[in-house]
Amino acid sequence: MNTLVALCAIGAEKILGNEIKLLGYRLAGNAPGRVFFEGDDDALFRANLCLRTADRVYLLMARYKAEDFDQLFDGVYSVNWQDFFKKDTKVTVDKVRSYKSRLNSEHSVQGMVQKAIYKKLGDRWNMSSLPETGEKSDVRVYLDNDEALILLDLSGLPLHKRGYRTDGGMAPLRETTAAVLLQMSMWKRKIPFHDPFCGSGTLPIEATLFAFNVAPGFGRRFALENLPIFNRERAVEIKNAEAAKIRTDVEVRITGTDIDPSAVERARLNAEHACVTAGRALKAIGVDAHLWRPDFQVSDFKDIEAPYENGMIICNPPYGERLGDEQQAAELYSSMKSLFEDFKGWQIGVITAHKEFQENVGRYATTLKSIKSGNLDTTFYLYNGTEKEKKRGVRPVDFNSDRKKSGEWKNSPKKQNKKSFAPRERKNENSDKEYF
Repeated sequence: MNTLVALCAIGAEKILGNEIKLLGYRLAGNAPGRVFFEGDDDALFRANLCLRTADRVYLLMARYKAEDFDQLFDGVYSVNWQDFFKKDTKVTVDKVRSYKSRLNSEHSVQGMVQKAIYKKLGDRWNMSSLPETGEKSDVRVYLDNDEALILLDLSGLPLHKRGYRTDGGMAPLRETTAAVLLQMSMWKRKIPFHDPFCGSGTLPIEATLFAFNVAPGFGRRFALENLPIFNRERAVEIKNAEAAKIRTDVEVRITGTDIDPSAVERARLNAEHACVTAGRALKAIGVDAHLWRPDFQVSDFKDIEAPYENGMIICNPPYGERLGDEQQAAELYSSMKSLFEDFKGWQIGVITAHKEFQENVGRYATTLKSIKSGNLDTTFYLYNGTEKEKKRGVRPVDFNSDRKKSGEWKNSPKKQNKKSFAPRERKNENSDKEYF
């Protein structure tokens, strides 16, 4: 068995832990932003391919007491690095994190660890110097209370870079953070989903991948693939097994709106890339099935109202640290009061770094979750509706409703100045039901 370490946003450790357990692996502890787990050799590739909320996956190479540089060097040297690198690999100690440890000079620790790795490789291969002309491989070091953790990067590019987003726009939300919000809100595929500030479409696209059970890593490569321990044939088998789990028989209603036409166009393009990638994975196992794309339309959030009785809104509206200034953010949040009126019966989740969000919107959230989004300390505010609605919960929508079959975006009969929206009416070729 291998011990692996998955990194995540601080505040998302429990969400990531649950995801790891669903993959069938045993948890082995956690720390802020880190979850340890045990898995077989398949886990090295499968964790990278399947985890939605992990930012990176590492293989734990050594864990030992390191109160001085001699202990640090000896512990690193004891690892059989020659089994994990090729003779032309360029090894880089990309980051060092020290917390309450005697060895607190990150630069000095970095140099000592790299020296120990190259010393071990040179001794095993009888080489005085290594060419470093091949692929780069990263090692990360954590020093916690004088305990050293030596980690080998299996991911390469951060896992939030799924491969489908060609242009994130001005202020993108990380895909892994979007996946965390979906899990925190406990959204289910049968519940209508809408993002009124969709931007480049990250939240609706991640909701689509989750609803159809598409592994998020289908569209990219991982650092593991450059290592001698990588089993390419087994990786293909794992990919095909995960492709077979893609659901093409489910009906979902996932939509996004944004006031910026160029943002909506980016969202449509990104969604197309994501769904085409999933389609290729299906074709690799001989399945010719179609995944419906989320629907994106241009609209101000103040001009729309709910098309269904119940649903879920999750959004990442602009805020002062990101776009505009604090005063503009406060005015925007004050105007968001209309969402609560126009989407009665819906759960609403908002992530923001704006400290006075609840005061500005005039409502206090049912649940608050702190999460570090990139370099920002943000809060996820989740509203479950009125007490009556909280007891009743979110009810499934009647698929025979005349209102649902209205199809295109058009003026609502209830409010002439509002748009009642829904995904366009269409037939799901994988189902006998009408798909909306």
